[in-house]
Amino acid sequence: MANLTIKDIAKICGVGISTVSRAINDDPGINQNTRKRILKVIKEYNYVPNNSARNLKMTESNTIALLIKGIDNQFFQGMLKIFEEELKKHEYTFLLHAVGEDQDDVSVAVQLAKEKRLKGLIFLGGQMDYLDTRLEEIGVPYVLCTVAVNMTAPKRKCSSVSIDDKKIAMISGKSSDQAVGGLRLKGYMEALADNGIKVNENLVRYMKDDIPEYSVANGYEVTKELLQSKEEFTALYAISDLTAFGAYKAISEAGKKIPDDYSVLGFDGIEMSKYFQPSLSTMKQPCEQMVKSSIDLLMDLINGNEEKKQLIFQAELLERDSVKEI
Repeated sequence: MANLTIKDIAKICGVGISTVSRAINDDPGINQNTRKRILKVIKEYNYVPNNSARNLKMTESNTIALLIKGIDNQFFQGMLKIFEEELKKHEYTFLLHAVGEDQDDVSVAVQLAKEKRLKGLIFLGGQMDYLDTRLEEIGVPYVLCTVAVNMTAPKRKCSSVSIDDKKIAMISGKSSDQAVGGLRLKGYMEALADNGIKVNENLVRYMKDDIPEYSVANGYEVTKELLQSKEEFTALYAISDLTAFGAYKAISEAGKKIPDDYSVLGFDGIEMSKYFQPSLSTMKQPCEQMVKSSIDLLMDLINGNEEKKQLIFQAELLERDSVKEI
């Protein structure tokens, strides 16, 4: 094969370009069986590495970037310190980069990977509906952590860590949300069906498009509208703890009490939820486990293991004071 490139070698070996570069540069972190296989192919095809590209790779930093979409999300904020501490144990530098709501995640990742010569990156939050060909542009190992994926989209060929959104009993996401909101709505419908309860569409309320998602303000406005509709209900499930906090205010303003008049359940398990009056019953996400697993998956990829894994964790019900038995 004439004018063989590093991309050709990667394709022949069934690995990423960065893995071939690490094999050429004798990176001690690469899986030795993978390295031997790559070097064997290089020898067979008489491939001669481009020195300038090789030298550029030698200057690669020891930095892992965390690309966070929703920097104000208190659940994500609780994960940041764990990310930093765990990466330090692996002797990597931690770089936090906020991605704007209107920014393209992949474009930001590609640019950052080049500018900072990243060893790898983790996406935290946001929604990932890109084709695999676009994700390949990133050029360094990456993992998706609690990144929403459209449930109607094809399965992504990448490593990910997420929570099971289907086994929970609604203020839902936006009506167009086919990811987190769609999955939790599906779980709500299934839970009612499993218990022989007919779905009342008037009790399924969606977040407002003109208010930030998963926010206190959105929960307040939607619950206020629900209460004004005069639809009868005994319990309200909110798609996030912050949304539930907004529901608290709307219920209080209506002269009603939690849980005497309405039970309220949240989702996330953020620290603040236990200090509200009454303390909020919620589905707690295993924050520390998810962070550690995201980093472990990324380390595997960086070390030459090309197997893509999708880990799904279960949320834990924290029974507190905002839900009563009927």
